[in-house]
Amino acid sequence: MTDQFGRNIKYLRVSITDRCNLKCFYCMPHGAPAVQHRDILRYEEIARIVRIAASLGITKVRITGGEPLVRKDCVQLIKMIREIPEIDTIAMTTNGILLPEYLSELVQAGLNAVNISLDTLQRQRFRAITGCDGIPDWKALLRCCVQAGITTKTNTVLLAENREEWAEIAALAQEFPICVRFIEQMPLGQGIMDEQHTAQAVLEQLRGRWSDLRPAETQDCSAPARYYTSGKLMGAVGVIAPMTHRFCRSCDRVRLTSTGQLKPCLSYATHVDVRARLRGGASDEKIQELLRQSIYQKPANHCFGMQTDDAERQTMNRIGG
Repeated sequence: MTDQFGRNIKYLRVSITDRCNLKCFYCMPHGAPAVQHRDILRYEEIARIVRIAASLGITKVRITGGEPLVRKDCVQLIKMIREIPEIDTIAMTTNGILLPEYLSELVQAGLNAVNISLDTLQRQRFRAITGCDGIPDWKALLRCCVQAGITTKTNTVLLAENREEWAEIAALAQEFPICVRFIEQMPLGQGIMDEQHTAQAVLEQLRGRWSDLRPAETQDCSAPARYYTSGKLMGAVGVIAPMTHRFCRSCDRVRLTSTGQLKPCLSYATHVDVRARLRGGASDEKIQELLRQSIYQKPANHCFGMQTDDAERQTMNRIGG
């Protein structure tokens, strides 16, 4: 399945809830209204959309939120998606708070990979960023994920609040065979990227600790991250730079929000209402054509940093983190 620019679209990110057990200021600020339960896609509806998308070429699904594990019976959805033959990879992005409780069940259900949001290693800073107490035991959590045999990555948003920790966070890849990734903050909701907190800035800090840090020999050209290795690292560090180094030319993903809106691009408010078609009785063939048309019209580039009337203005938890 290709869009109008010839990009092969094979990756669907599915938000299953806008709710979260944290309140990170750049994603879900205090006072953000919650979506009504009746407006959220049911698991059967999500599975049907994924099955139809798979018939068009989608092979990877990532379950996101809010925090996906706060939604009851999330494991059942993983099982339903695993039954779709065309889906090779089922991944999840989580803040890790509830992951120890559900990890074993998730892996048994068919989860292949997990991305863990990790913005700080320090308890007080965790509270300042998330608005909550209860920082996970990161090393114990990462050890469990590695032992479970699933691909494990961490995501750190580059912030003024955690700048002094970047190298310390990256050192997790020295202890575990994981990918530690750093992401430039995107201007969504309360998010505003400071020009000092860029992919280049983090690489400069990391090279101060690992002088032999170099681009990994193998890179996934369709992935947004560029990975780096060192002789002292078991894993790798990655940088995702949507603001300073656009990767739109190789973008292979689309997003489905928890309310059933298919978004060809994160930065635009443009979407198609799949939920309305589903609940209106549309056939699989009609839904398939709707997805095909929407994906074909995926824009060439994101509009972050540009003045445009159709830019996305919702907070990240409403879109799907």
